[in-house]
Amino acid sequence: MHHQGSPDDHAPAATADPDAHPIAAPSDEQVRRGIEAMYFAYRAFTSDPDLILDQIGYGRAHHRTLHFINREPGLTVTALLAVLGVTKQSLNRVLRALIEDGLVDSRIGSRDRRERQLCLTDKGAALERRLSQAQRARVRAAYHAAGPQAVEGFRLVLEAMMDAEMLARFHALSEPDRGRTTGPDLLPASERRTEAAE
Repeated sequence: MHHQGSPDDHAPAATADPDAHPIAAPSDEQVRRGIEAMYFAYRAFTSDPDLILDQIGYGRAHHRTLHFINREPGLTVTALLAVLGVTKQSLNRVLRALIEDGLVDSRIGSRDRRERQLCLTDKGAALERRLSQAQRARVRAAYHAAGPQAVEGFRLVLEAMMDAEMLARFHALSEPDRGRTTGPDLLPASERRTEAAE
C-alpha cells in the first residue's frame, strides 16, 4: 500500500547502536563508487535470466513473481502485491500471462474464498529454477571469493538501506519452514487485520 508521508517514513532503518560499528564517515567518492558498484553488480546479476526471459517474451516482473511464489507456495495475491510493491493492475497483467501459459496455478483461498492463492505448476517451477540457477551460482561464487566477514557486512549494508517496512518484509521472508500457506506474515500488522476481517 503506497501513501504519501513525511521523509522519515522512508528513511533507512537505523542500527540499534550507532557506536556498535565505529567507522569514519564515508567520503563522497566512496559513496559514489558504492552506488556505481551496485549498478554494475545488478547488471551482472540480471544479465543471465534476462537472456532467457527475452527468448520467451517475459520481463523481470515475471521473474520476480515466479521467485516469490516459489518462495512462498500458497502466497495470496494481496501478500504478493505487498512484497513486490507494484500496482494491482501491473501484477494482474503479469499473473494473467503466467497463468495462461501454465506456469502459475491460482486457487480459491483456504481462509477466504474471495482471495486467491498462488502456486507454481511443475512447468513454472522448472522455469524458476532455470532463471535462478545462474544467479545463485553468481552470488555463491561472490560469497566464496569475499569470505564470511564480507558477506555479513554486505548483508548489513543492504538491510541498513531498507526502510522499516521493507526490512520487516525481508525478515518475514528470511524465516523458513514456518508452515505458512497463505503468506499473511508478509503483510504489515494493519493489513493482516484488514485481510482477516474481510
